[in-house]
Amino acid sequence: MQNFLAEQQTFSDNALLLDAREANVPRGVITAHPVVIAKGKGSEVWDVEGNRYLDFVGGIGVLNVGHNHPSVINAVSQQLQWVSHACFQVASYPGYVELAKRLNALVGGGEAFKSVFFTSGAEAVENAVKIARAYTRRQGIIAFDGAFHGRTLLGCALTGMSQPYKQNFGPFPGEIYRLPFPNAFNGITEAHCLNALDTLFAVQTLPEQVAAIIIEPVQGDGGFLPASPTFMQALREITQRHGILLICDEVQTGFGRTGKMFGFQHSDIVPDLVTVAKSLGGGLPISGVCGRAAMMDAPLPGGLGGTYGGNALACAAALAVLDLMENDNLLTRSRQLGEQLNARLQQLAEKYACIGDVRGIGFMQAIEIIDCESRQPDAELTQKILECACQEGLLLIKCGLQRNTIRFLAPLVTSDSQLEEALHIVDIALARATGRLG
Repeated sequence: MQNFLAEQQTFSDNALLLDAREANVPRGVITAHPVVIAKGKGSEVWDVEGNRYLDFVGGIGVLNVGHNHPSVINAVSQQLQWVSHACFQVASYPGYVELAKRLNALVGGGEAFKSVFFTSGAEAVENAVKIARAYTRRQGIIAFDGAFHGRTLLGCALTGMSQPYKQNFGPFPGEIYRLPFPNAFNGITEAHCLNALDTLFAVQTLPEQVAAIIIEPVQGDGGFLPASPTFMQALREITQRHGILLICDEVQTGFGRTGKMFGFQHSDIVPDLVTVAKSLGGGLPISGVCGRAAMMDAPLPGGLGGTYGGNALACAAALAVLDLMENDNLLTRSRQLGEQLNARLQQLAEKYACIGDVRGIGFMQAIEIIDCESRQPDAELTQKILECACQEGLLLIKCGLQRNTIRFLAPLVTSDSQLEEALHIVDIALARATGRLG
């Protein structure tokens, strides 16, 4: 690490870089921690001063295979010797086609599926909506409270949180309808949500005017709230009955995060369209929509695309990620790590009354922080816990409508000892933030 840092001639101090950031980057782009990263490997990162951190954020779910995995580096380096970019709309290249073929098999199983690639998760969501509207010739889209589907204008409209995502950015695209999302901790039942859908059809729009329902199998920024198999199956039945497409947003839940390749697979259903991004690229920007072939073919030629969509380097990285998922048994590892993490978080919940709930699937776990007396969300305490953890060498971030949920998105290559070290730090951070330690 010292040799690496010696090569950094321009900046070698967190404070200097953060001052430069303040002067040159708009305040609308927030950074959770006062840390400037110089190097990453697996589940660890080092800042420009040489300080080591356990990274349990992973680029917000981007690095399921960890920082700078050798297989990803080798795949991208090799591809760089051949072609870095061509634009698939100009000329095709093998990596794009091979990635589509493999993703179609993973999502569709034995059914005929097709895939198209973009750059960001928001792009994937927007194009899934375009495909759904083109296929159904309907306009309405139903999304959920607490959902996060991106920061573009349509992404903001679909997102079920007003702050900070909507602010004064409107007016937003129309024909977007919203439903409550099941939340057992807050008493929002599946029956309540399904009844709300019936009411929506009776009061706001007819089902034959709805193109799609879009749902995260586990809400990410909304608080790591899983949708149960029964709820997902109910939505699948309703959408099929009315000719509505079911879109599963797997941008954060995909590629092993929940212990299966995709979150929807816990419910024994097959969606019509699936959006993917984040960990697909192993750190490189790539996203996509994978769906039933007839639906994917609904837009006319020229209706889909993007200059950097399915970039050759990103496709090479993505193929390496899929190889790692298969060859390194990362799905099994996700389940093992998830069980260990959940068990230790449950122990911490018994020790600290401020942990109101522990929840998640696979290695996608979270704790909800509440005021011990009022039992109400405590965003201030949550922030204190995050700051204390960072000071001890662990990076975490928050989520949830009230920003009082701490989420764990460590790479699936995290070792048992790293997990135990991280949880020891969480224990210390909870003790310091609640006043048990000075």
